[in-house]
Parts: sequence; C-alpha cells; structure tokens
Amino acid sequence: MNVEHYTYRVTWSADDGEFVATCAEFPSLSWLADTQIQALEGLDALVADVIEDLRANGEPIPEPIAERHYSGRFNVRVPESLHRELALAAAEQGVSLNRLVSDKLARV
Repeated sequence: MNVEHYTYRVTWSADDGEFVATCAEFPSLSWLADTQIQALEGLDALVADVIEDLRANGEPIPEPIAERHYSGRFNVRVPESLHRELALAAAEQGVSLNRLVSDKLARV
C-alpha cells in the first residue's frame, strides 16, 4: 500500500498556532507542525507506521479513496415535500430529477 495515495489535507489551526495535517482514510490521525510541509511529512510517516502495525496484526488496511471504484449512484432519502419541490423544479426546467439534483450537488 502506497501511503502517498491516501487523501491528505493540511490546514492552519488557529487554536494550536500550527499547521495540522489530516488523512480522510484515517480520521483519528493528525500531525501538528510549524510548516505545511512538516505537517504533511509527519502525518505521512505516521500513516506508514499505522499501516505497518495493521498489517503485522492482520487487521484490515483502508483502501485509498483515489483507488476506490465509484458507480456514480447513491440513494438519498428526503422529505416528501422536498421531493415534490425538486420534481417540480426539474419539470419546469425541462430536465430529469436526476440531472437537477446532480447539478445542484456539483455546486456544493
């Protein structure tokens, strides 16, 4: 497993006065450092250590999000009133409900 394939984010933490690196596939892990690069390098090494430990203990290793297959389909339950409102908006725009919702989600 290549640790560089995981999804990392580095942001400034005003509370800590340092940069904090996080990894989407390992939400319980983070690394604080004075620079963005140091934060990312520290977390990268920590993720590698955790993967090594998981492997040694026969535990499952999270698959990187970038390497997962996505079908492009998921179900969302909404209140009937919202469903009606969205269906009406789609009809008024001359598009399918799927297209309307997909366009709205793309703007998030």
